[in-house]
Amino acid sequence: MTSRPAAGGGRWVEVDPGRIGRWVEGFADRHGPPTTTAQEYGLLLAAPDGSTAELHAPPGSPASVDVAGFVAAAGAPRRIGLLLARKGAVALGVAEGADLVVSKVDTRYVQGRTAAGGWSQHRFARRRDNQAKAALGDAADLAVRLLLPEAAALAALVCGGDRRAVDGVLADRRLAPLVPLRAERLLDVPEPRHAVLVAAVGAARAVRILVRDPV
Repeated sequence: MTSRPAAGGGRWVEVDPGRIGRWVEGFADRHGPPTTTAQEYGLLLAAPDGSTAELHAPPGSPASVDVAGFVAAAGAPRRIGLLLARKGAVALGVAEGADLVVSKVDTRYVQGRTAAGGWSQHRFARRRDNQAKAALGDAADLAVRLLLPEAAALAALVCGGDRRAVDGVLADRRLAPLVPLRAERLLDVPEPRHAVLVAAVGAARAVRILVRDPV
């Protein structure tokens, strides 16, 4: 379980789906038995002392109207796609439940920024742009090979890294069948590597909870 401050107050907590039932029990023990309301994102728990917990369902998890249904749905194995992208690096994968069953990592050199001026700077910028476009093209080709054949079986596509890089990959028209599967969740990951991809499976499956205590 991880925790971080939330913009606007409160804190975000990420809980493994197998532990969400115990987390809800702990919330009730600390704050009193909560009322449960179904929301578009999942469930809202409102405790008698004014504390609230927004339970955001994992990508691909079906809607639930109560805690028991939410726990069962969150913990059920689903097949999800993973697309992690940053400048010059991409990691693609398919997870079956908690297991990464398909994976591919690719890197391509893209020059960093320069402080040089004049024509040299313009030539450098053009070269850098061309390298970045080539890297996105390679990433899209990999997605066509690895993720596109899985589209019909995927419950969701979870992306991570740099949003612009991810958008650039998915802008390829060949990947149109994957776009409706894209989850709102964007994973905060470093430069994609195999170890990062493996760790991303847990983050993609986690239940995100926004906890707010009374003022």
